[in-house]
Amino acid sequence: MTIRVLLADDQAIVRTGMAMILAAEDGIEVVAQAADGVEAIQQAGLHRPDVVLMDIRMPRLSGIEALRHLHRPQAAHAPKVVMVTTFDDDEYVHQALHHGACGFLLKDAGPRLLAEAVRSAASGEALISPSITVRLLRQFARPAPAAAPAPSSPLSQRETEVAVLVSRGHTNTEVAAALHISAGTVKTHLTHIQAKLGLRNRVEIAAWAWESGLAR
Repeated sequence: MTIRVLLADDQAIVRTGMAMILAAEDGIEVVAQAADGVEAIQQAGLHRPDVVLMDIRMPRLSGIEALRHLHRPQAAHAPKVVMVTTFDDDEYVHQALHHGACGFLLKDAGPRLLAEAVRSAASGEALISPSITVRLLRQFARPAPAAAPAPSSPLSQRETEVAVLVSRGHTNTEVAAALHISAGTVKTHLTHIQAKLGLRNRVEIAAWAWESGLAR
């Protein structure tokens, strides 16, 4: 199946560059572009994309506000949203985490990582650029471990190991290699962790690991 993508960024040159990169990828189609948060919401309603690559800072309506609107409880269609960030966007990342962002991508990410972010989001295996994972999540980790939600049942030792590796920015393939298990088994563990913690994706698992003190 073709993954339908919406690009939302106020810089035309950035949108053009991402569109050219994704156009060369099999199974990915850029169906619309938006120059601000308001237009992103409109285009998402018209084209119902599978994935939105959303800039955090945009005029009229920020990427955070657009994300919150797309993921509101009554939304008829809630696409997976990957936030496109720069190193000086730190203050926005915690908000994006709690409004359902399923990944973060640096603006200067190369073609391979851009396509991987789209495919990961579409398949539910959200991606965070490894170069920003620990830096951002550590900065926004709550100082009190008790602030993080307690699991409905204790995580197993293997689930704990998977959560820690995810919090350090490892992909499923890397987690599988580190623990000498299959990528499919990693997915199963992530599903169990999400269910026990009431979380939506691996980004929230990573945040929980830092907030709970597990990653530290």
